Amino acid sequence: MEESSEAYDDHDMNPPISWEDHQRHSMEERVECLRRKIKYYFMNPCEKYHARGRKPWKLMLQIVKIAIITVQLVSFGLSNQMVVTFKEENLMTFKHIFLKDYVDGGMDTYAVYKQAYVYDHIEYIIAQYGLLRNNTVGNHEYEKNGSSYTPLLLCQEFYRNGSIYPGTETFEIDAHVETECLEVYPVVPLSLRDTLQNFELHFKRLLSLKITFVVKAINLQTVRYRELPDCYDFTVIITFRNQAHSGRMKIDLETDVDINECKDWKVIGASERKVYLTVMFDCLVLITCLTSFALCTRSVIKGILLMFEYIHHCKTRSGEDVPWSDRLEFVNGWYILIIVSDTLTIVGSILKMEIQSKVLTSYDVCSIFLGTGTMFVWIGVIRYMGYFKKYNILILTLRAAFPNVIRFICCAGIIYISYCFCGWIVIGPYHEKFRTLNTVSECLFSLINGDDMFPTFKDMKQKSSLVWIFSRVYLYTFVSLFIYMILSLFITIITDTYDTVKQQQESGVPISDLQKFLSVCKDLPNSGVYRLEKSNSCFFTCCIDRCNNPQQRLTSEA
Repeated sequence: MEESSEAYDDHDMNPPISWEDHQRHSMEERVECLRRKIKYYFMNPCEKYHARGRKPWKLMLQIVKIAIITVQLVSFGLSNQMVVTFKEENLMTFKHIFLKDYVDGGMDTYAVYKQAYVYDHIEYIIAQYGLLRNNTVGNHEYEKNGSSYTPLLLCQEFYRNGSIYPGTETFEIDAHVETECLEVYPVVPLSLRDTLQNFELHFKRLLSLKITFVVKAINLQTVRYRELPDCYDFTVIITFRNQAHSGRMKIDLETDVDINECKDWKVIGASERKVYLTVMFDCLVLITCLTSFALCTRSVIKGILLMFEYIHHCKTRSGEDVPWSDRLEFVNGWYILIIVSDTLTIVGSILKMEIQSKVLTSYDVCSIFLGTGTMFVWIGVIRYMGYFKKYNILILTLRAAFPNVIRFICCAGIIYISYCFCGWIVIGPYHEKFRTLNTVSECLFSLINGDDMFPTFKDMKQKSSLVWIFSRVYLYTFVSLFIYMILSLFITIITDTYDTVKQQQESGVPISDLQKFLSVCKDLPNSGVYRLEKSNSCFFTCCIDRCNNPQQRLTSEA
């Protein structure tokens, strides 16, 4: 009896926990567990290391990736620079060889004004083409199609029929355009007047005259850098433009370049080891970017899953929907930026490997992918600088001001476009900088930044007094509106946002529901509570507690 009475006294001292209290306690544990999970997700790498002892692999990987990607970009940039230099120097060579009396920088004014001059220039071009192998100091050669050379094409475009009499102000014209071509082979001494008797230029109806031929060359400068040379096909196009029929026939020389792998080559005194080392280094970059892509993608997926868990919690507890501003907090834009940069770098590295092995020659496409990927990688460094409070305020200001800036730019852009169209249609015929919409936009953008103001006013031709007065009103109103008003308002938006963000940081008061939810959790990263979640999730922990507590209660009641 004494033992039973003692047991009865112990039962009174430890009353059983009701199911409602247990449910409330279990729910609080799950909420606290969710807080810790979300708070852990938003920790920086150092805090995560103190919280769970997890090493910052992504941070170390990004540092290594920045270094090797930069080295890769510099290496490819030097190689691409040799390609671009070779193209530009060949273009300059062709201008000096095939254009009569050409002077550097004189393409804008290079033209002929008499019929005899047109024939002289055509004769000169054909003669220089026939003497190319003897005149050039480079390794230029004619293109061969089998055993015969590819001919030079002399083509003229003209109206089908036409009778034009400016003296009586009458004309009759057939607007259909016909093309007449003549092939000239570089194998015999050539003279236009002796060999082209059946080829007559119809100057009254002539629209354009094109001389087209192909010159082949090999870029040997890459041999010094242990790279195999590329073979180039330069399609030279010399155009005599006569669309305006103004008495001035402008002459242009352009080249279309095709880069091909040389069919038969042999290099003595140089090894290909550097080529293999470069390909191996590109493979290292490829593996690093793939690893970074996988880790960042996993982090983005974790953030999205955590967002859904938080949304479910809010709907279950309060029945309120989570605003989009809080939802987007779980989508880490820096990870997305790194994923994009990794994708661009992977594609660029594959193209670079193909270029190194002479399978592809898309230097420009490869440079765009590698350059943009490297730019995004370096921009991603700002993410880690944001962990410092003084640097973080810049990032927070840019993010907070972005919506207002976009709306402001849309409104200012409408005014800017209206000035572009007005300047193009009114001032374009009298000012070189307003001839096209592209040059108008560039000129106005320079004026906004205070550049090239006086030459823009000065270069306006005074052929029309009305247009000259209009141009003054146009330029003065544009400069006053955009520099003194629109730019000032733009700076005010950024300044106001900076002050707001700075006050929020100094006060430390949570402004969003998500921040208020996380502010309840006061656990520090080195408190050790975050390590409890390393092996089991909160859901299973709570379920185990729920199963254990009723068993203990039943045992105590028994």
